[in-house]
Amino acid sequence: MTLTLEKDQLEMRQVYADTVRKLAAADPDVIALEADLSSAMSTGKLKAELPGQYVNVGIMEANMMGVAAGLSVLGRKPFIHSFGQFVTRRAFDQVFVSLGYAQLSAVIVGSDAGVSAEHNGGTHMTFEDIGLMREVPNANVYEASDAVQFSWLLENAYKKGGLHYIRTIRKNATQLYDENTTFEKAQILREGSDITICATGIMVAESLKAAEILRASGFSAEVIDMFSIKPLDGETLRQSVQKTGRVITAENHNVNGGLGSAVAEFLGENCPVPLYRVGVREQFGQVGLMPYLQEFYGLTAENIATQAEKMI
Repeated sequence: MTLTLEKDQLEMRQVYADTVRKLAAADPDVIALEADLSSAMSTGKLKAELPGQYVNVGIMEANMMGVAAGLSVLGRKPFIHSFGQFVTRRAFDQVFVSLGYAQLSAVIVGSDAGVSAEHNGGTHMTFEDIGLMREVPNANVYEASDAVQFSWLLENAYKKGGLHYIRTIRKNATQLYDENTTFEKAQILREGSDITICATGIMVAESLKAAEILRASGFSAEVIDMFSIKPLDGETLRQSVQKTGRVITAENHNVNGGLGSAVAEFLGENCPVPLYRVGVREQFGQVGLMPYLQEFYGLTAENIATQAEKMI
């Protein structure tokens, strides 16, 4: 696998629109639900192309979950999109009861993950959505790292059924995978012997850069794309930390409730090793461009490398 760490030509929102369009064209039971963000997620064309399979419920995210539940009861396959804070924080009770408790199937996509919300600011900058969705029994929770993986996760959720939450940025992600990659388990993108770095989303590319910084200092870092936070690929994690003896998690999310918590819980019960969590700590979001925000919250390759060197 060649890792060029260049931006993908295709925006993640276009990946979502194209994948849902393909699934809907082949299956009349697929229904796309939007909460007045069609232009933000490039799904507006679905209304013209597949008018019977597209519903804009307006700015009523809680109601959208109820609509999705009703569609699921009737055998339809709803794909639900809004910004991450709206489909989790704002509509959590409806997700938990109408979809989770009722054991219905739906694919929920939360976009503008973490600092990628940029100018939408603090109220729209979700650092807690993974933590919320992990608390829904039997829900599957993922963070997409690039376009190939995002498309695969959407199609896999469609095939499996059940409740799925997929977190993503809307714009261009760093290209990590070729189009033939499958994602049945966590992806080891770089092998190493001194420390394991587990990351998701935009922090996967930062972790690969951090591994290069560490290599220049004489240290060997193993980098794992732990895109599935629930269920967590514990076996891949276990095998890695048995080799390296220490682990750092890196996420564009609060260190509590997200990847860092999931890894800490697994290691604490199965194979305790020293752990440090890179992520947001007791802070709200704010307005700014991603480079500034990543620096402010410590979501950078340099910070990962600094913490790794301290641990080693």
